[in-house]
This record gives sequence, C-alpha cells and structure tokens, in this order.
Amino acid sequence: MLHESQGGASGADGGELVVPMAWLYAEYIADELLRTGDLMPPTSFEFRAGRDALALTIFLSDSDDELSGIRVVSQLETWSSLTAYDQPWQEWVRERFAERAAIPSADLELAAAAWRWLEETELLAPDLDAVPVPDEEDGPKVWTPAWQLGLPLGHLAIHLF
Repeated sequence: MLHESQGGASGADGGELVVPMAWLYAEYIADELLRTGDLMPPTSFEFRAGRDALALTIFLSDSDDELSGIRVVSQLETWSSLTAYDQPWQEWVRERFAERAAIPSADLELAAAAWRWLEETELLAPDLDAVPVPDEEDGPKVWTPAWQLGLPLGHLAIHLF
C-alpha cells in the first residue's frame, strides 16, 4: 500500500511503502502458537483457518496499537477467553472492524482479507452433531465456515503453548 510521503525515504512516485507490521506480527504469533501445538499440518486449509482466526483475535484485541511490544505469555488468557466456545467471537470481530473503519491502514486491509476468507470459505469437517455410525471410519462430515473450524484450533493451540 502506498500513501503520500510526509518526509523521509519515498518511492519514485512520491509515495512511501507502508509495511503492515502489526498484522504480520499477529500472523507470526498465531503461526508459532499453532506450530507449537502441532495440531494440523502447516500446509492444510485447517491450519490456515486456525492461523487466520487466531491472528484476527491477536490483531483486533490490540486496542492500544502496541502489538509490536506485546509479551505473548501475558496475553494468552485474553486470547483464550476471546476464542472460547461460548463467546460470540464472530460478532466481536465485526464490532472491532467497525470501530477501526474510520482509520484505514495496510494492517486493517490484510486483516479484512483474512476475515473475508474465513467467512466465505467452507471446509469439510466432521459433523459433531451427528449420531456416529459404527461402520464409518471417519463419520459424517459437513461443510463448515472456515472461522468455525479455525477458532477452536486457535483456542486449543493457546492452551497447548
């Protein structure tokens, strides 16, 4: 993303490259938590769903724009409570985006892209509400929004850290 230069180094067109460090750092933390938990192969869509859901939680819970100075261990309880099963995470994400909409940023654009992917993508997952069939090895599956699969993975990764 380019924006008008306000001094300092700038590109040939007068714009300055903005690096979305807060989002990239949130993704890095989420990636490390999931890799440490060793829940899914890092190349799977399930892993991506977990990483994106956890990165959104990390990024959007940073209300003071201090993500670069965050101490992961001190935030685990907050992230765990936000990703817990009984919490309205999806509504919380929408509210946080609405609060930040007035100040567009490269970080917010990447977070919004991750949110769109989580909402619009469906993954085939075990149907936890189905009655198990004894002869079926994997059991019945249903198409599930990626965020609904990724959120519990992120929550579990926090607890395994």
